[in-house]
Amino acid sequence: MFTERTRRDFMKITASGLAASATTQALGVPSSSTSVYGASGEIAVRVTDEKQRFASAPSLDWRESRGDNPSEETIIINPERKFQNIHPSELGLSVCRTCIGASDYSTEVYSFDEGDPDPELERFSIDHDRKYLLPALQQARKVNPDLFLFSSPWSPPGWMKANGSMLGGSMRKQYFKAYAQYFLKFLQAYAAENVPIQAVTTQNEVDTDQDGKMPACLWGQEYEIEFVAQHLGPLLRANAIPTRIWLLDHNYNLWGRAICELDDPAVRQHAAAVAWHGYAGSADMMSKVHDAHPDVEMHWTEGGPDYTSLSYATDWAQWGRTFTQALRNWCRSITGWNLALDEHGRPNIGPFPCGGLVTIISQTKEITRSGQYWAFVHFSRLVRRGATRLDSQSTLNDIDHVVFENSDGRKVLVLTNGGPQRSIALQLGPSTADLTVASNSVTTLAWA
Repeated sequence: MFTERTRRDFMKITASGLAASATTQALGVPSSSTSVYGASGEIAVRVTDEKQRFASAPSLDWRESRGDNPSEETIIINPERKFQNIHPSELGLSVCRTCIGASDYSTEVYSFDEGDPDPELERFSIDHDRKYLLPALQQARKVNPDLFLFSSPWSPPGWMKANGSMLGGSMRKQYFKAYAQYFLKFLQAYAAENVPIQAVTTQNEVDTDQDGKMPACLWGQEYEIEFVAQHLGPLLRANAIPTRIWLLDHNYNLWGRAICELDDPAVRQHAAAVAWHGYAGSADMMSKVHDAHPDVEMHWTEGGPDYTSLSYATDWAQWGRTFTQALRNWCRSITGWNLALDEHGRPNIGPFPCGGLVTIISQTKEITRSGQYWAFVHFSRLVRRGATRLDSQSTLNDIDHVVFENSDGRKVLVLTNGGPQRSIALQLGPSTADLTVASNSVTTLAWA
């Protein structure tokens, strides 16, 4: 999954506060140690702030450090201490989430097997998706043949549920076998259309029925354990389906449930990852799951802007911080929700005012890019699929940072500053560079 090695050539980013000797101790390196490694060449700089969007800024030059120990707060980046690889370029997105049946952002409520109970799934059909969804996904795969697709159901067909409806309610255990077959038929039908699905989540947001206001389904912990361990996992394996199973697909604060489910050996042999939303709890809760099950992947699978917010198009720093915190807590991918909606957040058959990564004005087709879009740009254009996150440490509270190494050895540092302008310094062994970080900004630095 990842390697973790430590050597003494580390990089520091400093702004005004703590002595450099204290920062070496934070890595467990004696403060008397001296790195013989440095850096040369230019650092490319890209900035999004109030005046510009992912614009080139003057490059930085490395210079030899004076070797003193200024009293400064310090971020330390260690290129040899490596963590998770990154699943995964205009924007450069390489991961896409699709829906198994209707979501709250569909044009109507539907499943692939409507009507009276049909445990043999004789009526199963994906014809509903042939008009818009499948052609769009096929076109996307032509643009990027390596597109990673994962799918989530918002609800099983209504006849499988206690309330008989796709709106709210809970799953009936007597239909677990049929529902596993439903997943299998979906995966096989999409693959036949040249749209292979690499992962599925068992349920979008397992811990809520959304008060019956939209397609949703409540899954208790024991239900998800039984469904994955005894039905879905074995069925996919028996049919040689390589699609991965991701658990939970809900908020950080359900980290305890995720650990309990993964503690079950029958679940663990089939579950490859936990999918997360950030609406409740904090990102560091994902690290609790990683610490308990370090071989299980973490993926951030949902989160998006509010189209009614006055800061819809300018809240890049908020999203830069959100993405950074997720990535610093073991996430391998980040997925926004939704990709594109109109100026009224439509299509929408649910109660939430989500905006798209982009807004497409219904009459003019004019596109407005959200702040989340610009935050994505700072990661997706330069951090390539297969990159590895590097260690970085600091006592700074107002500047978020995360560092990656691409497979070609190129390093990428993303800084998010939600506060006032700051002057900081970068240090790599005996080499340093100075940088002014604009207020309310996301800044990406890249060097060989």
